[in-house]
Amino acid sequence: MEYHKTKDILHVLQLLGHKNIRNTLVYTHLVNWESDEFVSKVAETVKEAQELVEAGFDYVCDVEGYKVFRKRK
Repeated sequence: MEYHKTKDILHVLQLLGHKNIRNTLVYTHLVNWESDEFVSKVAETVKEAQELVEAGFDYVCDVEGYKVFRKRK
């Protein structure tokens, strides 16, 4: 579900073509937040970080000078 991926209710509202946010909020209870599984990657260079972002990975943090990214499975 798009809301699970983006956590952006306004994006989902537009995507579904709803005129009232209440209609969109009906669907948010269907999201199962407990079973989040991620693929994690580490970038050592700016180019690697750019490639991960372009592949849909989200930045998480820096660890010992490396950038950690994750993406939902």
